[in-house]
Amino acid sequence: MAGFTNKGKYRIAGAVFRAETLPTSFYVALCTSATAPTADTNTFSQLTEITAGAGYVTGGTALSKNSTDFDLWSEDDSADLGKVQIRDVTWTASGDTIPSAGDGARYAVLTDANATVGDREVWIYWDLSSDRVVSDGQDLSLADLEFRFQES
Repeated sequence: MAGFTNKGKYRIAGAVFRAETLPTSFYVALCTSATAPTADTNTFSQLTEITAGAGYVTGGTALSKNSTDFDLWSEDDSADLGKVQIRDVTWTASGDTIPSAGDGARYAVLTDANATVGDREVWIYWDLSSDRVVSDGQDLSLADLEFRFQES
């Protein structure tokens, strides 16, 4: 299940209603269960990223604003929502496990592209349901990460 941070809601509303500048790209990064992302999470430094190495790089995987990386965009009148889906993101463990040390990946987050990784704004988060660790040669894949715009 995906959740928007208040920072993400604020940035989206600012771009739509005040013509504020959006990031040129985004990142999907992986975090441990040490601190769960919530609506109140603002920056990546408030979370604990998995240990980099063996196929995972600090800050995660870059996504461009296009129809390849954000590959599904739809309106669902029967469920009264709009939804966006991110392309499948895969990290292949090479020479060690992912993560290469420490706790497994419990959360995925969508951040902006600030050059300082810790200062990246967290816009959306997904709970992966359990800590994920993959062995050398295996893939850690996140398929069809989706977020919805829906009234509650």
